[in-house]
Amino acid sequence: MTTQRSHGSHTGSVFRLGRPWQALDPFLFAMHHVDRYPAGTANLGPASVDGHDLGSDFDNPAGWSMYHGRTVPGFPAHPHRGFETITIVERGYVDHADSTGATARYGQGDVQWLTAGTGVSHSEMFPLLEQNADNPFELFQIWLNLPATGKAASPEFTMQWNEDIPVVAVRGPDGGTATIKVIAGRYGDAEPVAPPVNSWASDPRSDIAVWLIDLEPHARVELPAPATADTRRVLYVYGDASRAVVEGFDVTAGDGFAQSALRATVVETGDEPAKILLLQGVPIGEPVAQHGPFVMNTTAELQQAYDDYRRTEFGGWPWDRVDVVHDRETGRFARHSDGTVNTPAGNPPSRHPNCS
Repeated sequence: MTTQRSHGSHTGSVFRLGRPWQALDPFLFAMHHVDRYPAGTANLGPASVDGHDLGSDFDNPAGWSMYHGRTVPGFPAHPHRGFETITIVERGYVDHADSTGATARYGQGDVQWLTAGTGVSHSEMFPLLEQNADNPFELFQIWLNLPATGKAASPEFTMQWNEDIPVVAVRGPDGGTATIKVIAGRYGDAEPVAPPVNSWASDPRSDIAVWLIDLEPHARVELPAPATADTRRVLYVYGDASRAVVEGFDVTAGDGFAQSALRATVVETGDEPAKILLLQGVPIGEPVAQHGPFVMNTTAELQQAYDDYRRTEFGGWPWDRVDVVHDRETGRFARHSDGTVNTPAGNPPSRHPNCS
Protein backbone atom coordinates (compact mmCIF):
# COMPACT_ATOMS: atom_id res chain seq x y z
CA MET A 1 0.00 0.00 0.00
CA THR A 2 1.14 3.53 -0.70
CA THR A 3 0.54 5.93 2.17
CA GLN A 4 -0.69 9.37 1.13
CA ARG A 5 -0.68 11.53 4.25
CA SER A 6 -2.89 14.62 4.16
CA HIS A 7 -3.90 15.94 7.56
CA GLY A 8 -5.13 14.66 10.90
CA SER A 9 -3.68 12.00 13.19
CA HIS A 10 -2.12 8.84 11.73
CA THR A 11 -4.89 6.23 11.91
CA GLY A 12 -4.44 4.45 8.60
CA SER A 13 -3.26 4.72 5.01
CA VAL A 14 -4.66 5.58 1.61
CA PHE A 15 -3.89 3.31 -1.34
CA ARG A 16 -4.72 3.27 -5.02
CA LEU A 17 -7.09 0.50 -6.01
CA GLY A 18 -5.92 -2.13 -8.45
CA ARG A 19 -8.16 -4.56 -10.32
CA PRO A 20 -9.51 -6.47 -8.52
CA TRP A 21 -9.56 -4.29 -5.42
CA GLN A 22 -7.04 -5.53 -2.90
CA ALA A 23 -8.45 -6.63 0.45
CA LEU A 24 -7.30 -7.72 3.88
CA ASP A 25 -7.84 -11.08 5.62
CA PRO A 26 -10.56 -12.39 5.97
CA PHE A 27 -11.53 -10.86 2.59
CA LEU A 28 -9.68 -11.98 -0.52
CA PHE A 29 -10.65 -9.21 -2.95
CA ALA A 30 -13.60 -7.24 -4.33
CA MET A 31 -14.64 -6.69 -7.93
CA HIS A 32 -16.67 -3.66 -9.03
CA HIS A 33 -18.32 -3.99 -12.44
CA VAL A 34 -20.02 -0.99 -14.08
CA ASP A 35 -21.49 -1.56 -17.54
CA ARG A 36 -23.63 0.76 -19.62
CA TYR A 37 -25.44 -1.92 -21.59
CA PRO A 38 -27.61 -0.91 -24.56
CA ALA A 39 -31.20 -2.01 -25.12
CA GLY A 40 -31.64 -5.77 -25.21
CA THR A 41 -33.00 -7.97 -27.97
CA ALA A 42 -35.45 -10.87 -27.82
CA ASN A 43 -32.63 -13.15 -26.65
CA LEU A 44 -31.79 -10.78 -23.73
CA GLY A 45 -28.42 -9.83 -25.15
CA PRO A 46 -27.11 -6.77 -27.04
CA ALA A 47 -28.01 -6.34 -30.70
CA SER A 48 -24.36 -6.28 -31.72
CA VAL A 49 -21.17 -7.62 -30.15
CA ASP A 50 -18.85 -6.14 -32.76
CA GLY A 51 -15.50 -5.27 -31.16
CA HIS A 52 -15.98 -7.68 -28.26
CA ASP A 53 -13.66 -10.65 -27.81
CA LEU A 54 -16.37 -13.19 -27.03
CA GLY A 55 -15.43 -15.63 -24.32
CA SER A 56 -12.81 -13.33 -22.84
CA ASP A 57 -14.08 -9.75 -22.95
CA PHE A 58 -13.08 -7.65 -19.95
CA ASP A 59 -11.91 -4.49 -21.69
CA ASN A 60 -15.23 -2.62 -21.51
CA PRO A 61 -15.25 -1.43 -25.14
CA ALA A 62 -17.98 1.17 -25.71
CA GLY A 63 -18.67 1.14 -21.97
CA TRP A 64 -19.66 -2.50 -21.47
CA SER A 65 -18.29 -6.03 -21.48
CA MET A 66 -19.66 -9.47 -22.36
CA TYR A 67 -17.19 -11.09 -19.89
CA HIS A 68 -17.39 -14.82 -20.67
CA GLY A 69 -20.88 -14.59 -22.16
CA ARG A 70 -21.46 -15.04 -25.88
CA THR A 71 -25.13 -14.12 -26.28
CA VAL A 72 -25.98 -12.67 -22.85
CA PRO A 73 -23.27 -10.94 -20.79
CA GLY A 74 -22.02 -12.72 -17.71
CA PHE A 75 -20.20 -15.76 -16.41
CA PRO A 76 -21.43 -19.19 -17.58
CA ALA A 77 -21.00 -22.23 -15.33
CA HIS A 78 -17.75 -22.24 -13.35
CA PRO A 79 -16.67 -23.89 -10.07
CA HIS A 80 -15.73 -22.56 -6.62
CA ARG A 81 -14.46 -24.22 -3.46
CA GLY A 82 -13.27 -23.02 -0.06
CA PHE A 83 -14.62 -19.46 0.20
CA GLU A 84 -17.76 -17.31 -0.16
CA THR A 85 -19.05 -14.85 -2.73
CA ILE A 86 -21.13 -11.85 -1.70
CA THR A 87 -22.76 -10.40 -4.81
CA ILE A 88 -24.37 -6.96 -4.53
CA VAL A 89 -26.35 -5.85 -7.59
CA GLU A 90 -27.02 -2.12 -7.38
CA ARG A 91 -28.38 -1.79 -10.94
CA GLY A 92 -29.54 -4.41 -13.41
CA TYR A 93 -30.23 -8.10 -12.85
CA VAL A 94 -28.39 -11.40 -12.41
CA ASP A 95 -29.76 -14.82 -13.36
CA HIS A 96 -28.26 -17.50 -11.12
CA ALA A 97 -28.18 -21.29 -11.49
CA ASP A 98 -25.97 -23.81 -9.69
CA SER A 99 -25.02 -27.44 -9.40
CA THR A 100 -27.25 -27.99 -6.33
CA GLY A 101 -30.33 -27.24 -8.46
CA ALA A 102 -30.86 -23.76 -7.04
CA THR A 103 -31.74 -20.86 -9.31
CA ALA A 104 -32.69 -17.18 -8.97
CA ARG A 105 -33.16 -13.80 -10.57
CA TYR A 106 -32.12 -10.89 -8.40
CA GLY A 107 -31.04 -7.27 -8.77
CA GLN A 108 -31.89 -3.63 -8.16
CA GLY A 109 -30.23 -3.60 -4.74
CA ASP A 110 -30.51 -7.31 -3.87
CA VAL A 111 -27.61 -9.30 -2.42
CA GLN A 112 -26.79 -12.98 -2.89
CA TRP A 113 -24.45 -14.64 -0.40
CA LEU A 114 -23.04 -18.00 -1.51
CA THR A 115 -20.94 -20.28 0.67
CA ALA A 116 -19.07 -22.54 -1.76
CA GLY A 117 -17.73 -24.82 0.98
CA THR A 118 -16.82 -28.26 -0.41
CA GLY A 119 -17.60 -27.11 -3.93
CA VAL A 120 -20.30 -25.70 -6.19
CA SER A 121 -20.59 -24.71 -9.82
CA HIS A 122 -22.74 -21.74 -10.70
CA SER A 123 -23.54 -19.43 -13.58
CA GLU A 124 -24.14 -15.69 -13.25
CA MET A 125 -25.67 -14.10 -16.34
CA PHE A 126 -26.73 -10.47 -16.79
CA PRO A 127 -29.93 -10.39 -18.90
CA LEU A 128 -30.78 -7.14 -20.69
CA LEU A 129 -34.48 -6.97 -19.88
CA GLU A 130 -35.25 -3.54 -21.33
CA GLN A 131 -35.82 -3.61 -25.09
CA ASN A 132 -36.67 0.08 -25.51
CA ALA A 133 -34.11 1.63 -23.17
CA ASP A 134 -30.53 1.17 -21.99
CA ASN A 135 -29.74 -1.44 -19.33
CA PRO A 136 -27.31 0.15 -16.84
CA PHE A 137 -25.57 -2.44 -14.67
CA GLU A 138 -23.51 -2.21 -11.47
CA LEU A 139 -22.31 -5.15 -9.42
CA PHE A 140 -19.93 -5.80 -6.55
CA GLN A 141 -18.61 -9.29 -5.96
CA ILE A 142 -16.69 -9.76 -2.76
CA TRP A 143 -14.69 -12.90 -2.00
CA LEU A 144 -14.71 -13.77 1.71
CA ASN A 145 -12.44 -16.58 2.88
CA LEU A 146 -13.58 -19.52 5.00
CA PRO A 147 -11.64 -21.12 7.86
CA ALA A 148 -10.58 -24.73 7.32
CA THR A 149 -13.70 -26.00 9.10
CA GLY A 150 -15.93 -23.95 6.80
CA LYS A 151 -14.22 -25.29 3.69
CA ALA A 152 -15.74 -28.67 4.56
CA ALA A 153 -19.30 -27.29 4.71
CA SER A 154 -22.02 -28.05 2.19
CA PRO A 155 -22.75 -25.29 -0.36
CA GLU A 156 -25.48 -22.83 0.60
CA PHE A 157 -26.78 -19.55 -0.75
CA THR A 158 -29.02 -17.00 0.88
CA MET A 159 -30.85 -14.07 -0.69
CA GLN A 160 -31.08 -10.63 0.84
CA TRP A 161 -33.88 -8.80 -0.95
CA ASN A 162 -33.32 -5.08 -1.18
CA GLU A 163 -36.60 -4.46 0.63
CA ASP A 164 -35.32 -6.40 3.67
CA ILE A 165 -31.85 -4.86 3.97
CA PRO A 166 -31.70 -2.17 6.70
CA VAL A 167 -30.73 1.35 5.65
CA VAL A 168 -29.75 3.94 8.26
CA ALA A 169 -29.80 7.70 7.50
CA VAL A 170 -27.55 10.10 9.43
CA ARG A 171 -27.91 13.84 8.93
CA GLY A 172 -24.68 15.78 9.42
CA PRO A 173 -24.27 19.15 11.14
CA ASP A 174 -23.88 20.93 7.78
CA GLY A 175 -27.12 19.53 6.39
CA GLY A 176 -25.88 16.63 4.24
CA THR A 177 -27.19 13.10 4.82
CA ALA A 178 -25.26 9.85 4.84
CA THR A 179 -27.11 6.57 4.30
CA ILE A 180 -25.64 3.23 5.37
CA LYS A 181 -26.92 0.01 3.77
CA VAL A 182 -26.28 -2.73 6.32
CA ILE A 183 -25.51 -5.99 4.45
CA ALA A 184 -23.51 -7.59 7.26
CA GLY A 185 -22.56 -6.43 10.74
CA ARG A 186 -24.93 -4.56 13.04
CA TYR A 187 -24.98 -0.77 12.70
CA GLY A 188 -26.51 0.76 15.83
CA ASP A 189 -29.94 -0.84 16.15
CA ALA A 190 -29.97 -2.00 12.51
CA GLU A 191 -29.71 -5.81 12.41
CA PRO A 192 -28.66 -7.26 9.03
CA VAL A 193 -30.19 -10.26 7.31
CA ALA A 194 -28.50 -13.44 8.54
CA PRO A 195 -25.65 -14.80 6.39
CA PRO A 196 -25.37 -18.53 5.52
CA VAL A 197 -25.00 -20.70 8.61
CA ASN A 198 -21.42 -21.82 7.85
CA SER A 199 -20.19 -18.36 6.88
CA TRP A 200 -17.28 -16.84 8.79
CA ALA A 201 -19.71 -13.95 9.30
CA SER A 202 -21.97 -16.27 11.34
CA ASP A 203 -19.19 -16.75 13.90
CA PRO A 204 -19.58 -14.09 16.63
CA ARG A 205 -15.79 -13.74 16.78
CA SER A 206 -15.55 -12.55 13.17
CA ASP A 207 -16.77 -8.91 13.55
CA ILE A 208 -17.65 -8.99 9.84
CA ALA A 209 -19.24 -5.87 8.39
CA VAL A 210 -20.22 -5.08 4.79
CA TRP A 211 -21.77 -1.63 4.42
CA LEU A 212 -22.54 0.56 1.41
CA ILE A 213 -22.31 4.21 2.41
CA ASP A 214 -23.75 6.99 0.26
CA LEU A 215 -22.92 10.54 1.34
CA GLU A 216 -24.46 13.73 0.01
CA PRO A 217 -22.31 16.86 -0.17
CA HIS A 218 -21.60 18.36 3.26
CA ALA A 219 -22.39 15.13 5.09
CA ARG A 220 -20.68 13.71 8.16
CA VAL A 221 -21.00 10.27 9.72
CA GLU A 222 -19.13 8.54 12.52
CA LEU A 223 -18.90 4.79 11.94
CA PRO A 224 -18.71 2.88 15.24
CA ALA A 225 -15.39 1.44 16.29
CA PRO A 226 -14.67 -2.21 15.47
CA ALA A 227 -15.51 -4.64 18.26
CA THR A 228 -12.00 -6.05 18.65
CA ALA A 229 -8.41 -4.85 18.40
CA ASP A 230 -7.80 -7.54 15.77
CA THR A 231 -10.49 -6.28 13.37
CA ARG A 232 -9.33 -4.90 10.03
CA ARG A 233 -11.38 -2.21 8.30
CA VAL A 234 -11.04 -0.98 4.71
CA LEU A 235 -13.13 1.67 2.92
CA TYR A 236 -13.22 1.86 -0.89
CA VAL A 237 -14.36 5.08 -2.59
CA TYR A 238 -16.03 4.60 -5.97
CA GLY A 239 -18.36 6.34 -8.41
CA ASP A 240 -18.05 9.39 -10.60
CA ALA A 241 -16.57 12.42 -8.82
CA SER A 242 -16.68 10.72 -5.41
CA ARG A 243 -14.51 12.43 -2.83
CA ALA A 244 -14.41 12.12 0.96
CA VAL A 245 -12.25 12.92 3.95
CA VAL A 246 -11.77 9.73 5.97
CA GLU A 247 -10.08 10.19 9.34
CA GLY A 248 -8.38 13.30 8.01
CA PHE A 249 -7.24 11.75 4.72
CA ASP A 250 -8.45 12.94 1.32
CA VAL A 251 -9.78 9.83 -0.42
CA THR A 252 -11.07 10.08 -3.99
CA ALA A 253 -12.75 7.67 -6.42
CA GLY A 254 -10.38 4.80 -7.12
CA ASP A 255 -8.75 5.02 -3.69
CA GLY A 256 -9.09 2.88 -0.59
CA PHE A 257 -8.45 3.63 3.07
CA ALA A 258 -7.13 0.99 5.48
CA GLN A 259 -7.72 1.86 9.11
CA SER A 260 -5.02 0.86 11.57
CA ALA A 261 -6.49 2.09 14.87
CA LEU A 262 -9.24 0.68 17.08
CA ARG A 263 -11.52 3.68 16.99
CA ALA A 264 -14.60 5.08 15.29
CA THR A 265 -14.15 6.20 11.69
CA VAL A 266 -15.20 9.73 10.80
CA VAL A 267 -16.19 10.25 7.16
CA GLU A 268 -17.02 13.69 5.77
CA THR A 269 -17.76 15.24 2.40
CA GLY A 270 -17.31 18.76 1.09
CA ASP A 271 -18.89 20.05 -2.11
CA GLU A 272 -18.81 16.60 -3.77
CA PRO A 273 -20.78 13.49 -2.78
CA ALA A 274 -19.15 10.14 -2.10
CA LYS A 275 -19.96 6.45 -2.40
CA ILE A 276 -18.06 4.01 -0.20
CA LEU A 277 -17.91 0.24 0.27
CA LEU A 278 -16.77 -0.77 3.76
CA LEU A 279 -15.35 -4.23 4.49
CA GLN A 280 -14.22 -5.25 7.95
CA GLY A 281 -13.52 -8.44 9.85
CA VAL A 282 -11.23 -10.33 12.17
CA PRO A 283 -8.54 -12.18 10.19
CA ILE A 284 -8.97 -15.94 9.94
CA GLY A 285 -5.20 -16.18 10.28
CA GLU A 286 -4.76 -19.46 8.40
CA PRO A 287 -2.50 -20.17 5.40
CA VAL A 288 -4.09 -19.27 2.06
CA ALA A 289 -3.43 -21.32 -1.05
CA GLN A 290 -5.39 -19.89 -3.98
CA HIS A 291 -5.45 -20.75 -7.64
CA GLY A 292 -8.25 -19.58 -9.91
CA PRO A 293 -11.65 -20.48 -8.44
CA PHE A 294 -10.35 -22.47 -5.45
CA VAL A 295 -9.11 -21.13 -2.10
CA MET A 296 -7.67 -23.70 0.29
CA ASN A 297 -5.02 -23.89 3.03
CA THR A 298 -2.36 -25.95 1.24
CA THR A 299 -1.21 -26.68 -2.30
CA ALA A 300 -2.11 -30.34 -1.76
CA GLU A 301 -5.71 -29.29 -1.01
CA LEU A 302 -5.71 -27.18 -4.17
CA GLN A 303 -4.66 -30.18 -6.23
CA GLN A 304 -7.37 -32.25 -4.53
CA ALA A 305 -9.94 -29.57 -5.42
CA TYR A 306 -9.01 -29.79 -9.10
CA ASP A 307 -9.03 -33.59 -9.00
CA ASP A 308 -12.44 -33.63 -7.30
CA TYR A 309 -13.92 -31.21 -9.81
CA ARG A 310 -12.63 -33.20 -12.78
CA ARG A 311 -14.06 -36.38 -11.23
CA THR A 312 -17.42 -35.17 -9.87
CA GLU A 313 -18.06 -31.68 -11.31
CA PHE A 314 -19.21 -30.91 -7.75
CA GLY A 315 -22.44 -32.80 -8.23
CA GLY A 316 -22.80 -32.33 -11.97
CA TRP A 317 -24.66 -29.67 -13.92
CA PRO A 318 -28.45 -30.23 -13.86
CA TRP A 319 -29.28 -27.56 -16.46
CA ASP A 320 -29.57 -27.83 -20.24
CA ARG A 321 -27.16 -24.94 -20.85
CA VAL A 322 -24.14 -23.46 -19.09
CA ASP A 323 -25.46 -19.87 -19.37
CA VAL A 324 -28.89 -20.25 -17.75
CA VAL A 325 -31.15 -17.24 -18.43
CA HIS A 326 -34.79 -16.92 -17.39
CA ASP A 327 -37.67 -15.50 -19.45
CA ARG A 328 -37.96 -11.75 -19.77
CA GLU A 329 -41.27 -11.80 -17.86
CA THR A 330 -39.79 -13.57 -14.83
CA GLY A 331 -39.58 -11.38 -11.74
CA ARG A 332 -37.13 -11.53 -8.86
CA PHE A 333 -37.21 -14.90 -7.10
CA ALA A 334 -34.99 -17.52 -5.51
CA ARG A 335 -35.55 -21.28 -5.70
CA HIS A 336 -33.31 -23.15 -3.26
CA SER A 337 -31.97 -26.67 -3.67
CA ASP A 338 -34.66 -28.06 -1.35
CA GLY A 339 -37.38 -26.62 -3.61
CA THR A 340 -38.22 -23.69 -1.32
CA VAL A 341 -39.11 -20.55 -3.26
CA ASN A 342 -38.96 -17.03 -1.85
CA THR A 343 -39.56 -13.64 -3.40
CA PRO A 344 -39.36 -9.99 -2.33
CA ALA A 345 -42.31 -8.94 -0.19
CA GLY A 346 -45.03 -7.47 -2.38
CA ASN A 347 -43.18 -8.30 -5.60
CA PRO A 348 -44.00 -11.88 -6.61
CA PRO A 349 -42.58 -13.05 -9.94
CA SER A 350 -44.93 -13.63 -12.81
CA ARG A 351 -43.56 -17.15 -13.03
CA HIS A 352 -41.03 -19.41 -11.29
CA PRO A 353 -38.74 -21.16 -13.78
CA ASN A 354 -38.46 -24.87 -13.06
CA CYS A 355 -40.85 -24.50 -10.15
CA SER A 356 -44.31 -25.97 -9.73
